[in-house]
Amino acid sequence: MEAIKRILSDYRLSIPTKIYITDIIEIIILAFLLYHVAKWIKNTRAWALVKGLAVIMVFWLVAVIFQFNVIIWIISNTINVGIIAVLIIFHPELRKALEQLGKKNIFRSIVIFDDAKDKSERFSDHTLEEIIRATFEMARNKTGALIVIEEEISLSEFESTGIPLDSMLSSELLINIFERNTPLHDGAVIIRANRIVAATCYLPLSDNIQLSKDLGTRHRAGIGITEVTDCLTIIVSEETGKVSISKEGKLIRNVDGDYLRIKLIGAQKKTADAKQRLRFWRGRRGNEREVD
Repeated sequence: MEAIKRILSDYRLSIPTKIYITDIIEIIILAFLLYHVAKWIKNTRAWALVKGLAVIMVFWLVAVIFQFNVIIWIISNTINVGIIAVLIIFHPELRKALEQLGKKNIFRSIVIFDDAKDKSERFSDHTLEEIIRATFEMARNKTGALIVIEEEISLSEFESTGIPLDSMLSSELLINIFERNTPLHDGAVIIRANRIVAATCYLPLSDNIQLSKDLGTRHRAGIGITEVTDCLTIIVSEETGKVSISKEGKLIRNVDGDYLRIKLIGAQKKTADAKQRLRFWRGRRGNEREVD
C-alpha cells in the first residue's frame, strides 16, 4: 500500500482555487475528443489493443505493489518501442480516423477548398428513377449488385481499379452490367453525375468488428467505401434479393423503394436554395414571355 500511496503522491494534481471560462471550454473540448476516440476504438481492432494494455497495466500495478523489479524494468524499457509498434500495426485505422475527421461538415463550412465546386444537383431525377428501377429489378431476380454514388469526395482512386465506361446511366445498362456470368458483373459500379464512369471496381473492405457475421464481401465492400469517403452505396444481395444501403460506415438493410428514393434525393443535393432559384428563374422567364 505504501508503494501505491507513493505513486499517487507523485502524480497528485493541484486543485485550482478558481475556475475560469477557459477551463470549462477546455473540459468540454477534452470530453468531446475522448468520447470520439473511445467510440472509434470500440469499432476497430484497436479495442483488442486497449484490453491488452489494460492487462499489462494490471501486471505493472501488481509488480509495483510487490516490488517485482525485473517486471518493472521490462515494462519501463519497452514503452517507447511499444508506442512505435502500435503506430505501425494500426496505421490503416489511424489513416481511416484522419480521413473521417476530414469529412466532417464542420470543416467544410469553415474552410472552402474548392470555390468552383458545382452548386447544382449531382444527378437528374431521371437518373434517380433509373437507379431505383434497376435496383429493384435486380432484387426481384436475385442479381447481386454493388452501386457506388459519388458525392463530394472524388472516387477517382477506386475508379482506376476497374474498367472505364463513361456511359450515360440507364436501368438497362446497370442490369446488364451485373448480369451473372458477364465480364463486368464482379466488383462495384461507380456513378458520377448522370454517368457510369467505371465497373468492376475494387473497394476497401470494412474491418468493423461489430458487423454481422452473415455479411459477405459485397456488403463489407459497400460499407468500407463509405467509411473512407462520403459516397452512398446500394447493395443487392444475391442470396436473398434484399436491398441495403450504406452511408458513413452504417448499413441499413432491407430497404424499400420509397426509403431508397429519400436517400437518393439527399445525395442528389437538390437544395432548397436551388429550387427557389429555379422557381425564380422560371417566373422571370414567364414574365419575359408575357412582356414580349
